[in-house]
Amino acid sequence: VNGQPVLTSFGTLQVGPASINYNGIGELVDEAASKWTTRAVHLELPMGIHMTVFRWGNYLDMKITMKALEGGQDGSCGNFNGDLADDTTEAIFNRVGARIESSAMLFSSRAEISFTTEEQEMLRSQCPARTMVDAELQCRKNLPQSATVLQVNACVFDVCFGMNEHALRSAATYASAADQASANSA
Repeated sequence: VNGQPVLTSFGTLQVGPASINYNGIGELVDEAASKWTTRAVHLELPMGIHMTVFRWGNYLDMKITMKALEGGQDGSCGNFNGDLADDTTEAIFNRVGARIESSAMLFSSRAEISFTTEEQEMLRSQCPARTMVDAELQCRKNLPQSATVLQVNACVFDVCFGMNEHALRSAATYASAADQASANSA
């Protein structure tokens, strides 16, 4: 919270109007992850927004539940108009760009972007070359000119694997040792 670690083990924390609960319970976004130990962070936020973030060894899954906001909304998860066809990564980038404007953010700061060696290997070995070139062009067009190589790489990864139902299977190939051990003991 505000750049400081909280709830390093299961528990609950109240931060202003938001409630954060870290536990091993949650309806998985992708059932393929059920072989790993569940570590879920549940956030009850203003405006009736509920977020569940599933923390895996080398990536996150997230589920957002909310009612439509008066005046509408748009962002990383789509525009809440019921038409999945316009919620692709490319369509979202075309509408709002690769990053949400600071004035429209729900949180006071952006998460630090990282790009792991596992993500680098997955991108290199599993994103088709033409898709990767197109993704890089799209990301460089939509990100600010000041974007770092790390930000461009993370964006390219999102374009290559966003809305890809097989991305979890690919990510499992590069899972952390802790996740591998958890899956093998299940």
